[in-house]
Amino acid sequence: MITRRHFIRSIGGLSVLGVSTAAYGVGVEPVLRLRVTRYHPKPRQWPADFPLKIAAIADIHACDPWMSLERIEGIVERTNALNADLVVLLGDYVAGLHHVTRFIPSREWARVLAGLKAPLGVHAVMGNHDYWDDKTVQRRGRGPTMAHRALEAAGIPVYENDAVRLTKDGRPFWLAGLGDQLAFLPARRLRSMAHFGADDLDATLAKVTDDAPVILLAHEPNIAPRVPARVALQLSGHTHGGQVRLLGWSPAVAKQQGIRLAYGHIRLKCDLIVSGGLGCSIMPVRVGVPPEIVEVTLGRTGPAVS
Repeated sequence: MITRRHFIRSIGGLSVLGVSTAAYGVGVEPVLRLRVTRYHPKPRQWPADFPLKIAAIADIHACDPWMSLERIEGIVERTNALNADLVVLLGDYVAGLHHVTRFIPSREWARVLAGLKAPLGVHAVMGNHDYWDDKTVQRRGRGPTMAHRALEAAGIPVYENDAVRLTKDGRPFWLAGLGDQLAFLPARRLRSMAHFGADDLDATLAKVTDDAPVILLAHEPNIAPRVPARVALQLSGHTHGGQVRLLGWSPAVAKQQGIRLAYGHIRLKCDLIVSGGLGCSIMPVRVGVPPEIVEVTLGRTGPAVS
């Protein structure tokens, strides 16, 4: 998880690189660069002769001027051009910054995301900022959040500890979505709640009723060490790749059970892919981890990164 202390420490490490690096990190990489990062994992639980292409979007953090509706429209257009079988949205749609010129209402960015198209649909989970930004949900201790309602009103289903069985060319697989693991701020947590999250991994996977392969959507990658081998692939965001990556290392992301779940393809009991995301949190700075759309191809050969 990115914390303010870790993130400021990372930014401080960049000071030796001078003002030009800072200007690049604020004005160029977060705003002007957008790449498609491609992965071709080969989970043993996924049939090699079952091709499936997934486009994943994470951590939009909609706000002006850093992630305007026009930028989101461009992301939607670029994603649609990938011609993926399905599109997944991995949470954190609302702003994670205080220094903005406008907080974009959920109904506005959801209306833009409704332009995403894929034969097997567009599917979403919530992120921690979607929960933290919703004061009513924080007081009540349960969802759905404003972001959740906005996406469903735009025709995009949201999964909170739920699963759906999909088929491609007559072959089934499961798409499961986990509730957010950091949903409730400690200061607002109800005393009766056992933990900070809205997640229930066991209940989610209990909804898988046959032996078809499973893809799990979880905003935070933190759950990965607990995900059983029954799951072929976990897709996550949240970390922004650290927002600052120095020689491939993300100092802003702490280790989770001895593993740094910061970015990229990590093999545990199931394959995990962590997106670097699109927007910014805490500060509007990205260095060494450009905004990205992730394309994951299962079951056939594909390039690594573009």
